[in-house]
Amino acid sequence: MTIVVHHLENSRSQRVLWLLEELELPYEVKRYERNRKTMLAPPELRGVHPLGKSPIIQDVGEDGTAGPAIAETGAIIEYLVEKGDGALGPPPHRDALLRYRYFLHYAEGSLMPPLLIHLVLGRIPLIGRRATRRIEPWIELHLDFVESELASRPWFAGDRFTAADVMMSFPLEAARIRAGLDESRPHTLEWLETIHARPAYQRALERGGPYALA
Repeated sequence: MTIVVHHLENSRSQRVLWLLEELELPYEVKRYERNRKTMLAPPELRGVHPLGKSPIIQDVGEDGTAGPAIAETGAIIEYLVEKGDGALGPPPHRDALLRYRYFLHYAEGSLMPPLLIHLVLGRIPLIGRRATRRIEPWIELHLDFVESELASRPWFAGDRFTAADVMMSFPLEAARIRAGLDESRPHTLEWLETIHARPAYQRALERGGPYALA
């Protein structure tokens, strides 16, 4: 059985490829390109899942039969950790386990929304640029929080790399490029440099194609 990843360029789905490489699970990549004017996903993705968003994965049997589409990055991450027999999953220590669960959901539930709003508003001339100034203190608050967490330990859950770090990669990469994450937060930048140097991360870039946020 092979996992097919419906992978949209420059998107959250890069994390899925990375985790698959870390877990050494067999997979294939079906690539999709964004509309160059709208930067939205192509309509072909709606044939895989009604919302037409990436990432989406499917287990495909040896006879070519595809299983149900699994969407939402967090749900996919949890599914893959289970398929990998718990590797990179919740740590055994309770405090680390709670941090693991928190950051697994914090990445998309709390950190990513203001970054996305900032990106969308920034594309609107004049009015958008003024509006982003109201979002920036919110983003700064989150970046300060992340920096304080990484100042006390090397990984988000604790002393070892987990799937929570995979989840946190995309919003922090986006913040580095578009939302003011800079040398004033050295622990966060060091964390980014460390994950980018991982062999599995590099292999995922080769499989997924160009990724502007790395």
